[in-house]
Amino acid sequence: MSSEINIKDFQVSDLGTVNRIVIAGGGTGGHIFPAIAIANAIKKIAPQTQILFVGASGKMEMEKVPQAGYEIKGIDIAGFNRSSLIKNIGLPFKLVKSFFQVAGIIKNFKPTAVIGVGGYSSFPVLRYAQSKGIPTFIHESNSFAGKSNILLGKKATRVFTSGNGMEKFFSANKLTVSGNPVRQSIVASKLSKDEALIFFGLSAGKKVVLSIGGSLGAKSINEAIDKDFDLFGQNNLQLIWQTGKPYKEKAIGRAVGKDYVFVSDFITQMEYAYAAADIVISRSGAMAIAELCVVKKPVLFVPYPFAAEDHQTANAKTLVNKQAAKMILDNEALEMLVPSVIELSKDILLQNRLKENIAKFAVTDADVKIAEEILEILSNSSN
Repeated sequence: MSSEINIKDFQVSDLGTVNRIVIAGGGTGGHIFPAIAIANAIKKIAPQTQILFVGASGKMEMEKVPQAGYEIKGIDIAGFNRSSLIKNIGLPFKLVKSFFQVAGIIKNFKPTAVIGVGGYSSFPVLRYAQSKGIPTFIHESNSFAGKSNILLGKKATRVFTSGNGMEKFFSANKLTVSGNPVRQSIVASKLSKDEALIFFGLSAGKKVVLSIGGSLGAKSINEAIDKDFDLFGQNNLQLIWQTGKPYKEKAIGRAVGKDYVFVSDFITQMEYAYAAADIVISRSGAMAIAELCVVKKPVLFVPYPFAAEDHQTANAKTLVNKQAAKMILDNEALEMLVPSVIELSKDILLQNRLKENIAKFAVTDADVKIAEEILEILSNSSN
């Protein structure tokens, strides 16, 4: 699908009042990068639009959004901790405080619309905007909607989804199937494998395994790689290992003297990582899946078991059932992950089948679809 924006459909004179849009959400790269993609698409269609991000103080959006050229305001909010209930004691107080902070932000910025992309900060921002009659738009990236989005969806102007079958969560007349936005740096990448290998200091002629446990890292994946670390070298495989901050130092220690390993806590230029990779190990968040479909790589998913409603397992199974990916459960990763990667690396026919099948799910213009529809709705409502 084309990612070109048909600007002639949205002449400035047709857009009425200059829009002021708040984009709320974050916490992980899976929320932040699609939000930035939507913002970029809106600005390309309607450059005069003013955009303000709202995120959770101390989370990675407070760094990544300004790097993309947008202003962001932080609020004191945290999500519900499913793995440790005791950590939720202060949550009601943070939620109340965040509503006061949001009220100040909305009052000062005076948005004409608010877009929620998921993550801690989406709920209080959209909830407050709805109470003030401000049009709200939701992007639900997963095939199983979160409770917050289901609640917010009742008063939302429009709900954008990754795929069909979401009528069980939202009113059918509010739904648009847009797909999940993928960074343009990945969609438009023309990098060769040789260029990517040079970028990471790796050798030509050897297969590369890319491990991306999500932007915050994945303990089970890291520990599995650590346990069977020597198997990569013994099987003539190279490794690009995105560890997340907690595991970075240990991984660097393991990689000393191993010129076939590249370690980083966070890879900003993912287009290089995908271009270098022959096989990918990944969590199965919706946005990771969206990117992997676009880059057409054989993937071995290790779903995060504590995701809301275990949606990562549901996400992975959708592709596994279509013979478009492989999956190892989180509690099996320590023993099975690396041996399964080694086995896949030797099966060229299976690699090609996985690449061919995962490519069928690729959507490259979701950001444009979302931006166009939001601007059209706002334009019609102002006329």
